[in-house]
Amino acid sequence: MRQDESQSEPRNFRKPLLPSQLYRACEAGELPFTTTEELEPLADHFGQERATEALRFGLDMRHDGYNLFLLGSPGVGKHELLEDFLGDNGEPLAPLRDWCYVNNFDAPHKPIALGLPPGMGRQLRTDMAHCVEDLLASIPAAFQSDEYQSRLQEMGEQYSQREQKAFQELGEKARAENIALIQTPNGYTLAPMRDDKILSPPDFEALPEDEQKHTLEVIEGLKNDLKAIVRQLPLWVKEGREKLRELNREFSRLSVDQLFAELRKRYAALPQVVAYLDEVKADVVDNVDAFRGTGGEGPGGQEHQKPKVESFPQYSVNVLVDNGSLAGDSPARAPVVHEDNPSFINLVGRIEHTAQFGTLFTDFTLIKPGALHAANGGYLVLAADKVLSNAFAWEALKRIVRSREIRVQSLEQMFSFASTTQLEPEPIPLDIKVILTGDRYLYYLLEQYDPEFAQLFKVAADMAEEVRRTPETTMLFARLVKGLQQRHGVKPLQSCGVGKIIEHCARQVEDNLKISLHQGRIGDLLCEADYWARERGGELITGEDVDRAIDAGIRRMDQFRERSHESILRNVMMVDTDGARVAQVNGLSVYQLGTYAFGKPVRITATARLGAGRVMDIEREVRLGGKIHAKGVMIISSLLADRYARNQPLPLSATLAFEQSYGGIEGDSASVAELTALISALSGIPVRQDLAVTGSLNQHGQVQPIGGANEKIEGFFAICEARGLTGRQGVIIPRANVEHLMLRKSVVSAIEQQRFHIYAVSTIDEALELLMDTEAGAADGEGRYPPASINGRVMARVAELIDLNKKFAGPSGSGGDRGAESDRERDDES
Repeated sequence: MRQDESQSEPRNFRKPLLPSQLYRACEAGELPFTTTEELEPLADHFGQERATEALRFGLDMRHDGYNLFLLGSPGVGKHELLEDFLGDNGEPLAPLRDWCYVNNFDAPHKPIALGLPPGMGRQLRTDMAHCVEDLLASIPAAFQSDEYQSRLQEMGEQYSQREQKAFQELGEKARAENIALIQTPNGYTLAPMRDDKILSPPDFEALPEDEQKHTLEVIEGLKNDLKAIVRQLPLWVKEGREKLRELNREFSRLSVDQLFAELRKRYAALPQVVAYLDEVKADVVDNVDAFRGTGGEGPGGQEHQKPKVESFPQYSVNVLVDNGSLAGDSPARAPVVHEDNPSFINLVGRIEHTAQFGTLFTDFTLIKPGALHAANGGYLVLAADKVLSNAFAWEALKRIVRSREIRVQSLEQMFSFASTTQLEPEPIPLDIKVILTGDRYLYYLLEQYDPEFAQLFKVAADMAEEVRRTPETTMLFARLVKGLQQRHGVKPLQSCGVGKIIEHCARQVEDNLKISLHQGRIGDLLCEADYWARERGGELITGEDVDRAIDAGIRRMDQFRERSHESILRNVMMVDTDGARVAQVNGLSVYQLGTYAFGKPVRITATARLGAGRVMDIEREVRLGGKIHAKGVMIISSLLADRYARNQPLPLSATLAFEQSYGGIEGDSASVAELTALISALSGIPVRQDLAVTGSLNQHGQVQPIGGANEKIEGFFAICEARGLTGRQGVIIPRANVEHLMLRKSVVSAIEQQRFHIYAVSTIDEALELLMDTEAGAADGEGRYPPASINGRVMARVAELIDLNKKFAGPSGSGGDRGAESDRERDDES
């Protein structure tokens, strides 16, 4: 039945709801197809117009801070929506570049970042590896060439000749003075001689004294000349080394210049790379001996030279980001990165270490990229809850997005108290869109408590959880089911199967005028229905398969409900389903276990006596009642006083309790039941136990809608059915909840047979009349109610309490006030 039809009927609260009002079936005419094979899947996202508009705006906005937060519950289809938007990647936010780290020869602890055209990073790394291989072959070959050996020999001979000439000239000078220059294992020495014969000491002493003296003076002078020559020898050696070094440079350049000339020509359009190649060339020339020491002896040894390239990591290229594959297409595609574990290291990158002889060592080749590097120029998709649950990740993400540069920094470096030398890589400029996904609660928490959040994530794309149920949306939903069928690879569905899914989705959102858009649950239901279709060997998924999947899912989670209801049926938990009792009402509660919920009746009782005008909520007093429940009790107290003692104090002390409740209670959906119990306690009119009631009250006595209406009705029905349906049992619900009803078949069937009933009320008086089988009574112009009515009997009891209060208050007449003040003090203490 449509909403406008139900509203046109007279609202007789004593008349039970019709079966057509309890379950809105999907009529055959709403699905004009036989199977989903006749349908085309939706090209856009059904019901997500608001979210798609926000996504399109956020992705196209190029100004700072316009990152996105995609709101929605888990499974609503956030990732599928993003895949469709980012699947083709679109154009990059900035020209794509490869990013590499290379050695800084002036300051090795500060590696240099090179930004290259896509694909050039990989090419530079290969070229440098080949360059080192060529150097390992060409440099040793150059130094083993005949020309080099000849030049080297010539330099050696020049040094030898210079030394020999100096000593030869000194020897000739000494000989002219009859002194011999003698070379010994320990060096050179001088000795007198005569007739070309060296004099022995006795012969020297036999010479005349003047001649001896002259000879010794000559020897002393020659010794000074010898010392001068010896002092020159290290200088000549140093000069020789310089000449040798210059010779080595000359021959090094012969090999190096040609190799690096080709590289410079290849990268002439990249000044950064050319400058780097010049530094590499200069370092190779300065350290050419390292290549000579590992050089082979000919072309046949090239295969053995390959591993020795690893001995020169300072000339390698560490490619962090290679966008060659993205830029290979025309036009270039933006990178899209989904990081499932957004830790600090996985976002920012890391600097690894190797152990050498018990010492940790690192260099620029051990810098590893993070998700931000990979997504640079494109989009990074992160789950907000995972970012927040990883230490330091959220603050690092905000800092990098705000500064628009990635600085690879280890946590040890950030929090180390010791001053140690660590790598400080040059930061890489960042141009990126960060897309966070999460539920609404998390989004509003961040917006409330993180001042930077609103500045960095200015676009909220809020996904719809439901859509209004109309003939047009029903067909669109069927096409959505077709798309999910293809995505999950399940069998086609008959139209009745699609109808059952629509009805189930309406129940999920507790509204027969809406349909849930939770694609995760719909996909799960399709897969489970497909399982049952295969079990019976069917080619199509039917409505029975969908029903069986739903029932099987309930059964898997239904054990706790069965145990809970069993305790009622065995009278362990006391709930009556027939007769009438004073101040005792059957309320209805809902237990939510993850995605599974079930209803359970609960006994609510009240007491009323002379007192200080306070309605005490026992649940609140023992701290089992939540704030919303406490608010509901306060509204009841206000309504009670306004209706029955508007112009005078209400000398009443009343208590309310959920009997046999040993856990927390929250919500105000028991307000109608609680007030009914109080009025029954005051009036003495018994309450029907074959009826259960749920509903919230406002201060004017209007019954407001509540949640979980289906589960609450089904919970009381299950108890009544197990004990035997009498035809009088039923449930009272707020009239506003009628359009939320999507009850199970067993309940609707019992109502069709008039074995169970559901009543809809709009005011507390309507509920009271149904529960007490007595007229509520309407007030006259003076505020008096008919004596036999429910309200009249309550007024009479209030009058008795007022008289009793005057009797016990004493001369001051302030007894009631003192009691009320004492009650307020207890409230403040609690």
